[in-house]
This record gives sequence, C-alpha cells and structure tokens, in this order.
Amino acid sequence: MTYVYAESTAVVGPLAAFAEPHSYDLCESHARGLTAPRGWDLVRHEGEYGPPPPTNDDLVALAEAVREAARPAPRRDREDADQQPPLGRRGHLRVIPPDA
Repeated sequence: MTYVYAESTAVVGPLAAFAEPHSYDLCESHARGLTAPRGWDLVRHEGEYGPPPPTNDDLVALAEAVREAARPAPRRDREDADQQPPLGRRGHLRVIPPDA
C-alpha cells in the first residue's frame, strides 16, 4: 500500500519484491478492507495477493547466515582465560576447572 499525496490517491497492490520508501506491506485481510480518506481515490489490485517472488538478496542473506553460524568460535588467549569469572555450579551443570 502506498499513498500518492499529490493526486489524493491510495494504491493497494501485491507485496513488493524489494523495500520501497513510503510503501507498507499489509496482510490480505487488511489490504482488502482498507478504505481511503474522504475525497481520495482508491486504486486496488484485483486478484490474488500472493507472496513476492524470491530474489537473489534472499538467497545471499541465507547463505551469509549459514556461513556465520558455521564459523568456529574465536580462540581465546591464555591471558583472557585468566580473566574469566570463577567456575562453579550453574543450574543442573557443574563446571570443573582444568587444574582439577
């Protein structure tokens, strides 16, 4: 949904495939039930309100998330290990220090 203020028109159509400023995604029931302000025209898409087609951006974002999750945790130096909080009991688990 978007408004064209210069023409006093509200436009309701299918979901956009990419972000647009001043455009808003609505669920189907709100898209069908939307009314325009008094004195405005309403242009409504007639047909199904299906999801937008997938874009390469979606695939790239998914691949980056998988890569980030698969990266090993950074190794900690011995100096950092000395600054750790004391080990002890947490919930139902008990942490045993490496010196024991």
